[in-house]
Amino acid sequence: MVSLKRIYTITGLVFLILIVGIVAISTWYTVDESDQAVIMTFGKVEETITEPGLHVKLPWPIQSVEKLSKETFSLKFGYKEEDGEVKDYPSETKMITGDENIVLADLVVQWKITDPPKYLYNAEDPEKILYDTTSAALRSIIGSTKIDDALTSGKAQIEADVRELLSQLMKKYDVGISISAVKLQDVELPNEEVRKAFTNVTDARETANTKKNEADKYENKRMNEAVGEKDAILSQANGDKAARTESARGDVAVFEKLYSEYKDNKGITKDRLIIETLEGVLPNAEIYIMNDDGNTMKYLPLRSLEKEETKKPPVPEDPNAETKTENPPEEKATGEGGTKQ
Repeated sequence: MVSLKRIYTITGLVFLILIVGIVAISTWYTVDESDQAVIMTFGKVEETITEPGLHVKLPWPIQSVEKLSKETFSLKFGYKEEDGEVKDYPSETKMITGDENIVLADLVVQWKITDPPKYLYNAEDPEKILYDTTSAALRSIIGSTKIDDALTSGKAQIEADVRELLSQLMKKYDVGISISAVKLQDVELPNEEVRKAFTNVTDARETANTKKNEADKYENKRMNEAVGEKDAILSQANGDKAARTESARGDVAVFEKLYSEYKDNKGITKDRLIIETLEGVLPNAEIYIMNDDGNTMKYLPLRSLEKEETKKPPVPEDPNAETKTENPPEEKATGEGGTKQ
C-alpha cells in the first residue's frame, strides 16, 4: 500500500509539473515586427495583435494564438521559379484578345493579409481563391483589349485595369486579402510564325508612322515658312502704303504751294514749271531762252559759254614775277626853257 501511494504521489507531481509547464509556456507569446497575431478563446476570435513584443494570454486550451505575416507576398500567374529555373504553364496563360487573337500572358500579383481573422476562417484556401480570381480578372481585361495594345503600348493600362478588377473581386469575396500591385511579365504570341508575321506588321506600321511624322514635320515647316513669307509681304505692303501715303501728302503740299504761287504770278510760274518739266524729262538737252521780235530771232547761248568756261584751264600765277608799274612817259621840252606838259 505504501509503495502504491508513493507511485500515485509521484505521478500526480509529474502531471502537476507538466500542467504548470504547459500553463507557463502557453501564457506568454511574442510577436515579431513582421508578424501579426490572432487571439482565440475556445476557438472564437477575440482580437488581432499587430504590435511587436512580448504578450500575455490565458493558458491553453482556453486561449490560443495564430500568427500570420505582415509582409507582401507575390503570386506568380502562368509560371513558377523552381531551383533558379523558370517553368512556364502556357495552358494557363493562353487567352483570346478582343479582336480574336491568341496571346500568352503571365503576371505577378503583390498582395498582403490585411484582415487575419477573415483570412483564417472565411475561406478554406484564400490563396487558391486569389489565384483563380487573378486568372478571371486577367482574362476579362485581355478579352476586351486589342492585340496591338496588349503587345505594345497598352500594357500599363492592362495592369491598371486588372488591379482594379482584382481588388473589387477580392473585396467581394472578403477573405482578408488586399492587392498592392499587378505587373505584367510577358505578353507574347503563341508560336514563332505568328510572332514573325506580327513583327513584320509592326515594323510596317512603325515605318508608316515614321513617314507620316516626317510628312507632318515637313508640312509644319512649309506652313511656318509660308506664314513668315505672308507676314513679310504684308509688312512690306504696309511699309509701301505708308511711304506712298507720305509721298502723296508731300506732293499735295508742293502742289498747293505751286498753285498759290501760280495764282499770284501765273506767267512766271508757268514758264518755270515748263522749264523744270523739260529738265526732268530731257536731262541732257540744252535749253535756249530766245526773244523773237518778229524780224530777227536773238538768243543768248548761255550753256555754250558755261561749257567753254569749264573747259578753259586756269592760268597759273608766277610767284617770282614782280609787279610792274608803268610810269607815264616824259614829254620832250620844246624850245628853250620849255616846260613839261
